Amino acid sequence: MSVPPVPSSAPTPQSRILGCLLGGALGDSLGYAVEFDSIDSIRARFGAGGLTSFGQLDGGSHFSDDTQMTLYTVDGLLEALEWANGGVAADEAACLWLAYLRWLATQGVETPSSAPLPQPRWIDGHEVLRHRRAPGNACLSGLAGGEMGTAARPVNPDSKGCGTVMRSAPFGLIPHISEAAVYKLSNDAALLTHGHPSARQSSGAFSVLIHRIMAGAGVRDAAEHALALVEALPDADPDLVKRLRRALEQGGAVLSPEELVGQLGEGWVAEEALAVGLYAVLATEQGIGQDPAGHFRKAVALALNHSGDSDSTASIAGNILGARYGEDALPGDWLAVLEAPELIRGMGERLIAVTLG
Repeated sequence: MSVPPVPSSAPTPQSRILGCLLGGALGDSLGYAVEFDSIDSIRARFGAGGLTSFGQLDGGSHFSDDTQMTLYTVDGLLEALEWANGGVAADEAACLWLAYLRWLATQGVETPSSAPLPQPRWIDGHEVLRHRRAPGNACLSGLAGGEMGTAARPVNPDSKGCGTVMRSAPFGLIPHISEAAVYKLSNDAALLTHGHPSARQSSGAFSVLIHRIMAGAGVRDAAEHALALVEALPDADPDLVKRLRRALEQGGAVLSPEELVGQLGEGWVAEEALAVGLYAVLATEQGIGQDPAGHFRKAVALALNHSGDSDSTASIAGNILGARYGEDALPGDWLAVLEAPELIRGMGERLIAVTLG
């Protein structure tokens, strides 16, 4: 197996954390410009090669609910870690639920009377998060019901939308915890809005993949490990296993957008979004030389140019590559037009402060 070359010095954990969050936001923002467009519409608008750069967009682009919910995932983890650092045990899933309820309020949905009223935190004061950017129906309904979803009391038990996996990279960014803890945190957080096994297992697999990359593993090795973990589950979802296998099998060749959808799906459901984002990273890693920024551009472009959930698939690819290469590998011209980078960086720096000092 060939391993793509990387910069001579490995990125620091701090750089990987910031890279993952910023990289995901970049992919999300570029993909959001064409989220609901068919590949024919994308080609008609941007040419045969599709959308490959922010320079093709008049006035740039916004990030979507994917980045919004990712940042609220970070904040839920921050609250739990802050309690723990103060010597007080906290229910991590409850902290995440409260964070997502605060996100729900930013979408103009009243906090259910049956749910606790969350206390405001730093993240809530940023107006950019109060824009409604095509949030997923299951995320809205799962939180608006006012009951905290659990394995024993699932909400939206038949929903496996990608609203779980697209917000789950932060679980893999926490250092010094076990892989089992990473998977459980991600699994429990997914249950807050989506009850289908594929939704929570896809989220757990993605978080474990990020966790392995943060520890220095290559993307393919981390993905193979995540697949093995899922296959060993007593209730392993067959659709997730199939899509992950195909992403790994197809990783050496660039498929056309039509072939991509045929092999891996459109990305509207969790296992498809994870498979498309992962495939895009693997299919573009060969021949990049010492150019991780070039890899980032190619992978994100491949992840978003298809008929489907372009922002979620591109944000997943961006999360993976940001964790792999670190913040310095992100394209500078893309970062220059990213919406609210100070907010994204601020959340990353808060996570660094409570985990790495």
